[in-house]
Amino acid sequence: MPIIPKILVFAGSLRTGAFSIKTADAAMKELALQGAAVTRVSLGDYPLPLVDQDLEKEKGVPENAQKLARQIASHDGMLIASPEYNASIPPLLKNAIDWVSRVRRDGGRPFKPFDGKVAALCSSSDGNFAGTRGLYHLRAVLMACQVEVITPQCSVARASEAFDEDGQFREERLRHQMETVCRTLMERAAMFSTRIEP
Repeated sequence: MPIIPKILVFAGSLRTGAFSIKTADAAMKELALQGAAVTRVSLGDYPLPLVDQDLEKEKGVPENAQKLARQIASHDGMLIASPEYNASIPPLLKNAIDWVSRVRRDGGRPFKPFDGKVAALCSSSDGNFAGTRGLYHLRAVLMACQVEVITPQCSVARASEAFDEDGQFREERLRHQMETVCRTLMERAAMFSTRIEP
């Protein structure tokens, strides 16, 4: 019986009306359409202090980092929709990844939440670069965490004009990009499933 891949979807922004949130919503709809079991979360549900090894030594890894780590571990793959800050990764997203990478144990047993996971990346910007410069850095960070990042990505330029009233992409080119990203992610995630059920 074929595995129905479980995919975790989130955006790298919390701003009301953020283009990355709209892109994550479009990805969630496409993944569901293609038959994935999709979980949509917000990084705002897991507020975290700045990564601080003195804090970690004193109090341990924050509970919200543990909770996000368990979410990641219980899925086969992730789709991250990110904005671009100064041609790089937004601090909210980088901080969350860094904290999750510090999670080494859960309930007394060894635990590597990123181990064997597959990720797809999307970006969005109101400029012509579509946030793609930030994805180079995000890709490198995730690969350093032992995440397999698929090659196809969906980058939304001129994002204020890219979505219709229903949150769908106006351009066929973007719809095709997202379909390819989601299909590839699902195929790879099902192939290498290592999820840890809670």
